Amino acid sequence: MNPENPASLAEEGKRLYERGQYTQAADTFQRAAGGYTSEKDGLLAAEMKNNMSVSLLQAGRPREALEAALGTDDVFAAASDRKRQAMAIGNQAAALDALHRPDEALEAYGRAEALFAELGEGDLLAIVKKSMAAIRLRRGDVLQSALKMAGSVEANSHPSLFDRILKFLLRFKAW
Repeated sequence: MNPENPASLAEEGKRLYERGQYTQAADTFQRAAGGYTSEKDGLLAAEMKNNMSVSLLQAGRPREALEAALGTDDVFAAASDRKRQAMAIGNQAAALDALHRPDEALEAYGRAEALFAELGEGDLLAIVKKSMAAIRLRRGDVLQSALKMAGSVEANSHPSLFDRILKFLLRFKAW
């Protein structure tokens, strides 16, 4: 197994990420992306850049995370891969949020939200709605935050105990 083989690098990046070695994972995903780019596999290169973005965000490097994810949504859109397009937009939104750019983050999350809703991706939609609710809550927009949180509970196909309790309580909302 060639260690510079992009597929091998991708697997190693996943192992490093799972062990919490986020900086090393990001570097490995970057090398994998380069390998896939050399092989003219733009979709896998874009996927590796998104993996790199998530790793960098976990490593506390949001500016680099945003740079890694930018443009990958366009690659997925061109291939009609709307799920990975939405995930890429969500990664960009998370980086924007970490960079304290809430308006841009909300706009990006809104685009991801629309795509996940169209695709029926309830669990991913729930994550996006919770992220949007958190931004709105930090801004003091309690009503909009509560509405997004309610939407995230409804969208989640595998709700946790907390989600089920919240769903029960939201049935009695009086706002």
